[in-house]
Amino acid sequence: MQANLVKAASLGTAMALFMTLPGMVNAEDYYVKTKGYRVEPEPDPQSYVRNLSKTQFTQFRDIEWLDVGLDFRTRYEYRENDYRPTVPTTKYRADPDNLWLLRTRAYVGVKDIIDPLRFAIEFEDARSYNSLYEKTNADVNEFELIQAYGEFYFKNALGHNRPLSLRFGRQHLELLDRRLIGNNQFRNTTNNFEGFRLRFGKQQNNWDLDTFAFQPVDRLKYEFDQPDEDTWIYGGVLSIKQWSEFVTIQPYFLGRKQNGDPTNPVAANRKPDMDIYAPGLRVYGVFGETQAFDYDANINKQFGRFGSLSGTTQSLRQHDALAYSLELGYTFDHAWRPRASLYFGYGTGDKSPSDNLNQRFDAFYGFNQPWSRNDYYSWDNIITPKARLEFVPYKDVRIDTGYNLYWQESETGGWNRANLRDPSGKSGSFMGHEFDIRMRHKLNKYADWSLSYARYTPGGFTTSQAKPSGPYTTEPSNFFYFELNLNAFGDGKL
Repeated sequence: MQANLVKAASLGTAMALFMTLPGMVNAEDYYVKTKGYRVEPEPDPQSYVRNLSKTQFTQFRDIEWLDVGLDFRTRYEYRENDYRPTVPTTKYRADPDNLWLLRTRAYVGVKDIIDPLRFAIEFEDARSYNSLYEKTNADVNEFELIQAYGEFYFKNALGHNRPLSLRFGRQHLELLDRRLIGNNQFRNTTNNFEGFRLRFGKQQNNWDLDTFAFQPVDRLKYEFDQPDEDTWIYGGVLSIKQWSEFVTIQPYFLGRKQNGDPTNPVAANRKPDMDIYAPGLRVYGVFGETQAFDYDANINKQFGRFGSLSGTTQSLRQHDALAYSLELGYTFDHAWRPRASLYFGYGTGDKSPSDNLNQRFDAFYGFNQPWSRNDYYSWDNIITPKARLEFVPYKDVRIDTGYNLYWQESETGGWNRANLRDPSGKSGSFMGHEFDIRMRHKLNKYADWSLSYARYTPGGFTTSQAKPSGPYTTEPSNFFYFELNLNAFGDGKL
């Protein structure tokens, strides 16, 4: 009997030790992060936010009901032969630009203490200096509330540790692989929305369902932002994690409805009707004895109605578009933890603006950095294979580099983010290729910095648009930046 008790105690001690080994997670936590390049959604709240009890202020160790965040980012950018237009009606930024971007964010969130009611407020001040070109709302959004929401949070409404929550007000979110819904973490300003978000379960559960109905917020550089009351985006994402340890399955549906105003007396305020439905499926995971292999795949089919304007006359066309992406990676057993990956992305483009069918894929409010370090592309009219290498040569130093090729899916569809189009299709489809490299270094728990360089070389389609009568170039573009991030509350590791 005594021997059995000793064996049981030893087994209990071993199990307790096993469950606390590095890398082990709570048995109720089924969430697995993707290893895909820059497609892991930001946590909620964002990664710069800390629980006050886990900050360096030891006098607040017992205040677990308050989340706080304060960070500052400055980035110097040098761009030469920038293919992005200065304004939507022009092409190419001819002169080199030296730009300083400053962004300050502050967050306060209250939870637990007055449950089921929770709330959060997040402030952002985004500014740019020293640019030769017109300031845009991608860089400037001064003194703005990017989140201000209340939430009813019922911890065990759907069973043990499975909550039900309803969030209402202004908020931002990132879903799936961020290619369709993202807050655009790299950009100086943030995508956000006003409306409702209803969640069944949470990220750590074996399944959860995230549903929402939002009006997108129009960013006004120097005034308080306002929701676009003519537009709604809505949908839901079901995440299934327990079906297999090798895969997370995410069937989803997104929709966008825009109530048009084609006869508005102010030309800039005219907009067509739009009603797009976008069901899709994403799967990702890791596999192999050492989980060295990883994958991330997404496919989306769109249909509905798409309006276009000619003056104050509207024509409604059928919308029929398709996009998919696939990334495969392998992490080598080496001290530097190198990960090599191959990627292929595809998104349809419109074949003809004069027919009754629109085939350009709608990228909704996606994050563009996974497509191009230069921020030249989004998930529309594109065929792009990529190769990438990531590694950690020293502690707290991370390096990644990649090579990307870009073709138009439709030779008449055009390159939207450069405002280039050949309606005849005679210029070909090859837009160009890009090389990029980036280094990130965590100095300490309060500061990190990064350096990056990207070179984009135009292809046949792009160089054919460099007509003597227009401001354009056949020269490669160069993009260099230096970025410094400061976090007032550290990394949350005591």
